[in-house]
Formats: sequence, C-alpha cells, structure tokens
Amino acid sequence: MDTSGFELLRTAVLLLDESQQIRHVNGAAEELLGLSRRQLVGQPAHPYLQTYASVLKTPLQGPEWAWLIEIPVHQALRFEDLQQARAGQAAQRETLRNLAHEVRNPLAGLRAAAQLLEMELTRDDLREFTRVIIDEADRLADLVARLVSPQRQGIEPRKFNIHEICERALALVQLEFGERIELVRDYDASVPDIRADRDRLMQALLNVVRNGAQALTESTETRSPVLRLRTRIVHQPALLRGQHRMGLMISVMDNGPGVPDDLRDKLFHPLVTGRAQGTGLGLNLAQECLQAHGGLLEFDSQPGYTEFRLLLPLDAP
Repeated sequence: MDTSGFELLRTAVLLLDESQQIRHVNGAAEELLGLSRRQLVGQPAHPYLQTYASVLKTPLQGPEWAWLIEIPVHQALRFEDLQQARAGQAAQRETLRNLAHEVRNPLAGLRAAAQLLEMELTRDDLREFTRVIIDEADRLADLVARLVSPQRQGIEPRKFNIHEICERALALVQLEFGERIELVRDYDASVPDIRADRDRLMQALLNVVRNGAQALTESTETRSPVLRLRTRIVHQPALLRGQHRMGLMISVMDNGPGVPDDLRDKLFHPLVTGRAQGTGLGLNLAQECLQAHGGLLEFDSQPGYTEFRLLLPLDAP
C-alpha cells in the first residue's frame, strides 16, 4: 500500500498488524499523539486509542497491515472536557428556565390586554396592531414553554433500525424544501438495530438535518446545495459515560457557508443562533437528547463544508 497519500490528511491515520501493534503513522497522528513515528512504530495501539472518541477501524486485506485506524482531530475529546461542557450547558439552561418562569405571567397579561383592546377598536387598521401584539405574545409564549419544559425526562428505549428515522427525517426535509436541496444518502448496511428512544432521537436528528437545510437555503453564496446523511460503525468510542466497544455515528453534512467563528464555542448553548428566524433551541435540544443516551453531538465546519456528528453507544461501557 502506498502510504504517501495519508500525509495529506488532517485525520490521524495508524496502520496496525494482526497483533494490534503500530506499523505506520502519518504526520497528523504524530502531532495528535505527541510522539514521533520512530517512537510509535512497534508499540501496541490500544493505550494510544482509548482516550479518543469515535475511532474508525477498517480491516485491510494485506500481508503487512491488518487494520487502518482513523482518529479525526476534531474528535479527540477528553472525558473531562465533555463533562465540563455538559455541566456548563445544564447551568445555562437552568438559568433560562428560571427566567422563563418569571416571564410567563407578564406575557399572559400582555396578551389578555391586547385582546381586550382589540374588542374595543372599530377600525381594522388599528386592529392590525393588536393582532401583531397577540401573535408575538403567542410566539414568545411558545418559546417560553419550550424553555421550561423538562428535557431530561427518562428515555423510553426500544429496538429499531436507525435508517428508518434517517429516511423519515429526509422525507420531512424534502417536503419542506422541495427541489432546492439535493439529498444524498450514504448508509452503512452493516449497522445493527439500536435500542434507544425512537421519538426523541428522531426529533434530535430532524433538528440537525433541518438546521443544515436552512443554512443551505438561506445562503446566497451556496451553488448546488447538497445535504448528505451518512451512517457508520465506530470502534472504541470514548463517549459521555466512558469507553465503549462499538458505537454509531450519524453524520449530517452540507456544503453551505459554515458555522460563523463567533458561534463555534457556544453553538449548543440555548438561544444561540446565527439565523435571523432561529430560536437557538434545536441544536441544544438535540445535544440534550444525545447526552441522555450516553452519546454526544459534535461538529466540524469551514466555508463550503459542515459536518454534524450524532454519536451513540451500541453497547454498555
């Protein structure tokens, strides 16, 4: 196998023999692991892989190498970082829920006053103003209800095929956006049925898929917008509750403008959005759903390419 092409990748690549010892690494792997190629070759791979998330392991049919290991740099997340991020998001959501509770009563009073005023008005042009007040009050009430609703209720797991909800999400997006977006499927047929809360996971996936579709259709710079949905098995993922033997990765990719730099560090926080019509709750709720399953939601983005990854365990840690 010609290994020169691996040097062009940002992904860390390791080639292992049948005994799981390292036989070759690319430059990205040297940088990620903090060791030179000479130090890594001949060492067992497991100690270097167990602290990283979403390790992709591909069998090879060759006399020298038995496995190709990929560690995307953006997926090299430590358990401590995941726990800290989760704690910070939980604290922010609790603060927003408390604020939302304080807003509910004044908001209801505002709406009631607008309704009473509308009943007293005889001119239709003036009633348009009260209608705006009522409509906006209803919109804010809906937002408040979503903020105070319990998002951490227990999951109700059942067994199902993940591609069923993938197809459902794509069908809904196609109904909403029509022919404006090309939808591409890239499914791994070997993915087994998973045991999870089907409805909540469906909503989480739909939130992410719609987020990508909206980014594509609202951009004036994207030509031939494409949304791709991909499923893959990942080996030895380090997820929210520890190391797992096997996991599932659902990738939602688009060729839109990318996530703005000023939103990258807070994209999953509630009420954070880069869209004029967005509420900033879709990705936050999707992250909460993945975390309730012991998984996580992460992303990588640059102009012309954005990938959101829904990562789920397929076994107990």
